[in-house]
Amino acid sequence: MFIFVRYRFMAIFLASASLGLSSCSFNLAPDYKAPHYIYPEGWAGKGIMSNAHPAETVSRGKWWSILGDPLLNRMEEEMLATNPDLQAAAEVFTQARDVARESESKLYPQLTGSGKMSKNKASTGRLFHRENGNSITYESNEAYSGAATWEPDFWDSIRNATRLEKNLAQASAADYALTRLSLQAELASDYVALRGLDAQLSVYDDSIRYFSMAVEITRMRQGGAIGAGLDVSRAENQLYAAEAEHDKVEAAREVMEHAIAVLLNKVPAAFHVKPVHDSHMHFAVISINAGLPSTLLERRPDIAGAERKMAAASRAIGVSRAAFYPHVTFSATGGFEDGGFDLASISKAMWGIAVQAVEPVFTGGLRRAALQRSWSQYRQRVDEYRSVVLSAFGDVEDGLSQIRLYHQEQMHQHQAVDAALRTQGMTMALYTGGLSNYLDALVAQQDALKARLQEVSAQTSQIQAGIRLIRALGGGWQRSDLPTVKQIDPFGPLQYGNLDRPRGVKDVSAPTKANVNDLSSKVGFEHKS
Repeated sequence: MFIFVRYRFMAIFLASASLGLSSCSFNLAPDYKAPHYIYPEGWAGKGIMSNAHPAETVSRGKWWSILGDPLLNRMEEEMLATNPDLQAAAEVFTQARDVARESESKLYPQLTGSGKMSKNKASTGRLFHRENGNSITYESNEAYSGAATWEPDFWDSIRNATRLEKNLAQASAADYALTRLSLQAELASDYVALRGLDAQLSVYDDSIRYFSMAVEITRMRQGGAIGAGLDVSRAENQLYAAEAEHDKVEAAREVMEHAIAVLLNKVPAAFHVKPVHDSHMHFAVISINAGLPSTLLERRPDIAGAERKMAAASRAIGVSRAAFYPHVTFSATGGFEDGGFDLASISKAMWGIAVQAVEPVFTGGLRRAALQRSWSQYRQRVDEYRSVVLSAFGDVEDGLSQIRLYHQEQMHQHQAVDAALRTQGMTMALYTGGLSNYLDALVAQQDALKARLQEVSAQTSQIQAGIRLIRALGGGWQRSDLPTVKQIDPFGPLQYGNLDRPRGVKDVSAPTKANVNDLSSKVGFEHKS
């Protein structure tokens, strides 16, 4: 009894001491601070870039609504609800949260319990068995026990590993936001391209009607012996070439339509968007102030994700450093065991306590190599972060340049269209009146068609450049949308039900999976006949 009491007090003392040391643990990870960059003077108000805040004009969330197209709005909403790539990205985030929880679980005592009951009979024909002897034929056994193990995190190895995984989970949340933004921008850009192809088809329809009229005129002049057969051949060649280009654009439109269907989780064969027969695109002009936001680093999901990976790499250094210190584990077991079915006696109790400390003495440079690799990986993440930042500023500058110059191109091209249409009308009138040859009219027709197609192309490029600029500015996303470290846990400490889905965290929660198996078209679109 005295021995039992002595060991019990020893266990209490060791547990209290370990708790005290654990509360005063040594964090071996380096002090982490996100880098701050010194911007060139050109970003202080000179040239294209300045410290303006163009992203403030981008609506948070449904930024595509600034284009003013109700059909695009419905498509974007449906894409967010059913797109498989987006839902897969949400599941990747869920798995990252669970990995972080698995790492965090090592901070707590690990408890196990076991029990066994058995009744056994030995064979009477076994070797050396004597009928009149005292050997046992029947035997019963019953045992119940429990065990507890706990690793005090003296060197913050487990805490740093947990924070590492939570930082990576935050990076996964940023990847989800980036995937969502990319899909939104891709759908908007594809839809604008589709309407651009509709405008091109409308231009070709107008030109084909005009070229058909020209063919009739040349044939009438040939029939009246006032026109040459060469004029008829040239007019027919122009007509048939335009019809061939019309078919080519039709094929491109169907391919673009298929791409939109896939984004919307639809079978392309069952999806169709009704064409718009208008040579002009009627999207609202994307107006963003010409300036580079000083808070761009807070508005890009990819920058936030790269920074979180950098923070995780700094925690890995602490984990590698902790490997140089003793690995301490406390364990305790206890229970009852009896060679029958009677556990009422305290004398049949069993227990044991143990403390284990392991310190590798010589590993041939294993731990030093791991530590050096951790430092190298951290510096790699720093370099990758700087690369992402530079690419982000490059994307914004590209968008600012394109949206400004494409607008100028569109205005100049519109003037070219007016001039080409006037020339086409005058040359055809001169040819009809016999005051000019058909070659002049033919060149004017070709120039008019080319100018109109280029105007549509310029308008399409300008709108798509605006979409790319919105994407480069983060689409209204803010770093505050990123889950905090405390929000990473996918379930409560005592939650044992409803584990098929994690609890939601801000706007990065797994979609509801509603209607994802419905691959048909919806109201607002058209089925192909």
